[in-house]
Amino acid sequence: MQIDTAVVLAAGEGTRLRPLTRNRPKPMLPAANRPILEHVFDALVEAGIEQLVAVVGFKRDRVQDHFGSTYRGVPIAYVVQDKQLGSGHALLQARHAVDGPVLVLNGDRLIDPGTVEAVANSYAETGDTSIAVVERQDTHRYGAVELRGGDITEFVEKPQSDDYRLINGGVYAFAETIFDDIEDTPREHGELGLTDTIERLVEYDRVRGVEVDGMWVDATYPWDLLSVAREVLARGRLVETRTEERIWVDDSATVHERAVLQGPVVVGPDCEIGPCAVVGPNTALGSNVTVGSNAVVQQSVLDADTRVDPGSTLVDTVTGQDVDLGANTVVPGGPADVQVGTDVFEDQRLGAVIADRVSARGNVSFDPGALVGPNATLHAGVTVSGNVREDAEVVR
Repeated sequence: MQIDTAVVLAAGEGTRLRPLTRNRPKPMLPAANRPILEHVFDALVEAGIEQLVAVVGFKRDRVQDHFGSTYRGVPIAYVVQDKQLGSGHALLQARHAVDGPVLVLNGDRLIDPGTVEAVANSYAETGDTSIAVVERQDTHRYGAVELRGGDITEFVEKPQSDDYRLINGGVYAFAETIFDDIEDTPREHGELGLTDTIERLVEYDRVRGVEVDGMWVDATYPWDLLSVAREVLARGRLVETRTEERIWVDDSATVHERAVLQGPVVVGPDCEIGPCAVVGPNTALGSNVTVGSNAVVQQSVLDADTRVDPGSTLVDTVTGQDVDLGANTVVPGGPADVQVGTDVFEDQRLGAVIADRVSARGNVSFDPGALVGPNATLHAGVTVSGNVREDAEVVR
C-alpha cells in the first residue's frame, strides 16, 4: 500500500543546543540559511508525500507562523504535544490526523528524498514496518541496530565497542496499527519512546531495515550547525540563484563590486555586503544580514537580521537572529573546549555562539568556545569567554 501522509516530530526543545533554542525549537534552527524543518519538508514533498502532519510543542508558534497551512502546495496539519513525554507520545498525538499507513520522521535531521522513497517503497512492497538504517562511525552517539537478512533483530543503546556500524536513521514507515502498539507499550519513567514500541515489534513481527546512503545530518550541539551548513553547501541544497561555481546569491541581495565571495557560500534575501568584505568559504548568511566594509566572515552561519560592522572578523561563528556586532568585533575560531550545561566537550571546532538579540558595542573579542545567551549586552572593548547568561551585561 502506498503512503501519502507523513508525520514530522517537531515538538522538542533541543536543550543541548542552547542558547540558540531559548526562543525557538530545534527544527527552526538554520541548516545553512533556512530552517532545518524546511529541508525535511522539502525531502517529503519531493518524494511525493501529499499530506504533512507536524507535531509541535515548544514555541510552536515559531513553526506555525513560518509555514502556515501549506508548504510548496502540500497541506500541513498541526497537532500539539503539550508535554514532552517521549517520541512515541508525540506520534500518538497525531492519531486523529492519520488515515492509513504513515511515514514518521524527526523534524531536526536533514535527509534527502531518496531516503524517504526507499523507506516508503519497502513498506509498499512488503507491508512490513520499515526503518531507514544509516552507516556511521560514531554509533555511540545514537545507538546501533543489528541486521540479519534485511530484518532488524536488535537495538543497542549507545554501544561502547566499535563492532557496530549501523544506526537507526529516524525515518519510519508504519501501518496505522502503530498507534495501538504505542498505547500497549509500557511507559519508562512516565515517557513513551517510539523505539521502545519498535523493540517490542521486533520480538513478534518483522521490522525491515532499509540501508540508505544519502544525506543524513544531525545537529545535537551548537557547533554541529557549522557542519550542517557545510553539508548543505556541499550538496547545493539551496534555493538562491547560483551566480558562480559554489556561490549562491539571492536576487534581492546587494554585494559590493569590491567584496569577495569565496565558495561555497550562500547569501540570503535582502543581504548587504560592503566593499572589501570577504565572505566564505563554508559560510551561510540568512535573510537581511549586513556585513560591513573590510569585514571577514568565514566558516560561519549568520542567522536573519544579523549585522556585522566594518573591520570585524568572524571565524567558526554561529549567530542567532537580530544580533548586532559592532565595529572590529573579533571571533578567531576554534578549536575550543565548550561547556554545554554541566558537560565540557574538548577540542570542538567553534569560535562562538551568539544568541538572539545580542549587542556587542565594538572592539569586542571572543575567546574560542564562548556561548552568549539572548539579549546580552557586551560593552566596548570586553573579551568574552566561557558562557554568558541571558540578559547579562558585560563591562570592562
